[in-house]
Amino acid sequence: MTLLVLVSAATMLFGVLVGAVRLTPDAIWTALLDPAAPGASIVRNLRVPRVILGFGVGGALAMAGATLQAVIGNPLAEPWLLGLSGGASLGAVMAVVIGLPAGWSVAACATVGALVAIVLVYRIAVVAGRRLDPRVLLLAGVVVGAFASAISAAILAVADPFTFRAAALWLFGGFAGASWGVVLRFLLAALPGVLVLIWLARSLDLLALGDETATALGADAGRVRRLAILTTAVLTALTVSVAGVIGFVGLVVPHAMRWLIGPLHRRLLPGVFLAGGSFTVLADAIARTALAPAELPVGVVTALVGVPLFAVLLRRSVG
Repeated sequence: MTLLVLVSAATMLFGVLVGAVRLTPDAIWTALLDPAAPGASIVRNLRVPRVILGFGVGGALAMAGATLQAVIGNPLAEPWLLGLSGGASLGAVMAVVIGLPAGWSVAACATVGALVAIVLVYRIAVVAGRRLDPRVLLLAGVVVGAFASAISAAILAVADPFTFRAAALWLFGGFAGASWGVVLRFLLAALPGVLVLIWLARSLDLLALGDETATALGADAGRVRRLAILTTAVLTALTVSVAGVIGFVGLVVPHAMRWLIGPLHRRLLPGVFLAGGSFTVLADAIARTALAPAELPVGVVTALVGVPLFAVLLRRSVG
């Protein structure tokens, strides 16, 4: 955990150092101390809030992924694969097309979209005898997510160019719209959800023992699942409302952290928050600099990095 904290601090510092405009470390340090220094506007108003927002979004997505994997009992579960991200992006796109003001209204629509998506996933995945198969649940999530993405694309196809550009963020993912106001709004809204998941850490450990054993040890399995899924849906919607759809963070990071620090959620959830935040900040740094002055979507970078890494980790775990 100490190493993760140090790596997180170093990653955030690296995120502030890199960018399309080259600034020396001395210039960045001076800009942080003096608002009137050359480059202070870039560092203070663009890079620092972007790094903080990226770290918070990545940490929230990683915690959501770890929680869903515990609740469903499948290490492949994560917000993007379960359709939560797709539903949240559809809600955000509809809010923009309707003309709702950016901020809490978009976040509320994204939350509704995520909740509707997870309800549809569960309804599709319930098989004969009302038995929930985790494999069918993942397939249902992929179907619902693809359907939501198709609807979003259809809506944007008939929208005017200005609306399309405003809504494109929620389809491709990125932190170009980061500001101190967005950071404050996200942190205030996401902090309760993060605390709820940490509070559920022992109950998530008990779920791994089976519902009967968990109930015998004092955990209401049904209540824990409902609360955990609701919290992860809200967290996912909040990340989509400020950064769009960023996949594979909640898939790769929890799997890697279980291999490094073990399965107990009291340590795992803080660990995946730090690792997920660092991973996302690094992905954003690559997105900003790989084709500068053009900028890649962060979701593209996380997919390019996350899919091969997950394949390696999965191969090791099976071996």
